[in-house]
Amino acid sequence: MITERELIAFMDESSYKPMTAEELINALGIEDMEEMQSFFKMLNRLEKEGRIVLTRKHRYGLPEKTGLIIGRLQGHPKGFGFVIPDDPNLKDVHVSLDNMKGAMHNDKVMVRPNLSSRGRLEGEVVRILERANKQVVGTFEKSRNFGFVVPDDPRLYYDIFVPLGEDKGASNYDKVVVEITRWPEKRRSPEGRVVEIIGRLGEPGVDILSIVKKFRLPTEFPDEVLMEVKNIPQEVTPQDVEGRRDLRNLKTVTIDGADAKDLDDAVSIELLPNGNFLLGVHIADVAHYVKEGSALDKEAFNRGTSVYLADRVIPMLPPELSNGICSLNAGVDRLALTVMMEVNREGKVVNYDIFESVINVDERMTYDNVRKILIDQDRDLMDRYKEFLHEFKLMEELCLILKEKRRKRGAVDFDFPEGKAVLDKEGRAVDIVKVERSIAENIIEEFMILANETIAEHMYWLEVPFIYRIHEEPDGEDISELNSFLKIFGYRIEGKEGSIHPKAFQEIVEKVKDKPEEKLINTVLLRSMKHARYDEVCIGHFGLASKYYTHFTSPIRRYPDLAIHRVIKDTLRGKLSRKRYEYLQQRMPAAAEHSSIMEQVAEEAERDCLDMKKAEYMKQHLGSVFSGVISSVLAFGFFVELPNTVEGLVHVSTLTDDYYTYLEDKMILMGQHTKRMFRIGDEVKVQVVRVDVDKRQIDFELVYE
Repeated sequence: MITERELIAFMDESSYKPMTAEELINALGIEDMEEMQSFFKMLNRLEKEGRIVLTRKHRYGLPEKTGLIIGRLQGHPKGFGFVIPDDPNLKDVHVSLDNMKGAMHNDKVMVRPNLSSRGRLEGEVVRILERANKQVVGTFEKSRNFGFVVPDDPRLYYDIFVPLGEDKGASNYDKVVVEITRWPEKRRSPEGRVVEIIGRLGEPGVDILSIVKKFRLPTEFPDEVLMEVKNIPQEVTPQDVEGRRDLRNLKTVTIDGADAKDLDDAVSIELLPNGNFLLGVHIADVAHYVKEGSALDKEAFNRGTSVYLADRVIPMLPPELSNGICSLNAGVDRLALTVMMEVNREGKVVNYDIFESVINVDERMTYDNVRKILIDQDRDLMDRYKEFLHEFKLMEELCLILKEKRRKRGAVDFDFPEGKAVLDKEGRAVDIVKVERSIAENIIEEFMILANETIAEHMYWLEVPFIYRIHEEPDGEDISELNSFLKIFGYRIEGKEGSIHPKAFQEIVEKVKDKPEEKLINTVLLRSMKHARYDEVCIGHFGLASKYYTHFTSPIRRYPDLAIHRVIKDTLRGKLSRKRYEYLQQRMPAAAEHSSIMEQVAEEAERDCLDMKKAEYMKQHLGSVFSGVISSVLAFGFFVELPNTVEGLVHVSTLTDDYYTYLEDKMILMGQHTKRMFRIGDEVKVQVVRVDVDKRQIDFELVYE
């Protein structure tokens, strides 16, 4: 029986020309009637998935060989969109509103590309392969004979018409979930019926619950998962410890945020007689409890990752595991997967050992307390943790060595300030604070990077099926566009297409540090780079300037880490049979792709939640005046960033003291008469004049001195 992989490989041969189903059967030597029927079913399935195409002459071929592109549609509030190709080597394709053919944001589509008169890649949707928005979250608005739902996500573009009797009793301005019953067509909006009323707009908790529904994040674990959890002991048993290295007497600590409950990683360190460091990174052995193929495992795969919203965590695993038996809580025995690394004074791992272990964490440290010990020399904390002061000093020393080593090899470190919403008991934002990164966060970051690199290289040379964390080099065209932008500020990325080194990016990051344009340039640099993702092929991590990289250190909250733990344990136990090898070879690509998709969903949900809370907080300060810094300048105005990371727009129409012209080559707004200039980095005072929480928009007006 011919497999999907064999069929696609056959079609990918340079000599292949599109064939009919009958011609394919003859060419592939299929004679058995049952096999023939299975082959027809496979053709239909692959064609529906868009992996092969059926031409007008009823011949089958690969989309890329027939000039078609498969990808996800990124919608825009104005109705047009961009198709992000599944093939990372292809450029995004612009699709005008007239060429959308009823496709909506995030649909999987097939487009026929062509070059516009301006040389831009444009396309026409020829087929919608998979609908992404069968249910939509929005605000219900009612009239006498019908209603409609305004989607929370403006990229969906269309309001959804709700016929009379299909509103489930929703009232004006209720937050609802609407199921689409008829997809949009040219000059016709989609239709739907209300299937759930989330709550009244503005009621406590409804806003974040709307985000949960919008991104289809699961709120409950299935019954079969909960049944499995009941059978998992909450203490390490003597049988669990058998065959493991006993590290319970090793001085070990966890270092996490004060509010963290799912503790994946613990660390230990000592100085060897030869002057090298012996660094231990001990990761929760989640795979011991989450058996492959179990209901727990399937649910973890579907979720892909934990999601951290402003007022809640939507975990990948039930709390009994994520906060209980799998979490490396202090003072209790826990199972771990350990990598012990001997690191020299140049930050090179000269020796390492990977093994299953049992540990007992001595102290649960917070980033804040470690910072106070190492930086502030807090006497009370130093007395309280006096038995660990030597280890903390060693950690700091090794961290700085590793950081300098990464800097020398060209790793790109973007130091973007992050904001965090502080909520009251009802879930309303009462403050937005900037999250500071200190030596404590750097210690854990550097140690985890080193462990991930060590594991990745070890498994790469074993040549076993695996999941790597990859980050491809930017395209030459992206570099050209980036250099056109950087030229405004007098910078340039050096290098040729196909040979750009991350050090070229790092040099720009270092040059702009503490300069007015720092945030803008770092943002543009980041956007010019590809998105890191998971893949079964190890091609390195551009941003980290790392040849081998994986995600090994967070199996409680990331599925790829859990998946590779199983492979590591198989190799340690010598259980990687031929059959197991072939199974993993088939399994890993799907796990990598699905995990990449779910990671992006989580990131978008978390970002949307924070933006919403920022807008909610600023709405309470309508009319208030703040000092801020101009973070970017555009033809229609400039954005001002406040010290708490909130950004708002000062529209050019509100600048009443003059007519302002945009000087694109300098990114400056200049007054025609006063010659007053607004530039990136200028300090200004602004007043909050408008806030739209639903659209996440904050408008400022300049306060004239």
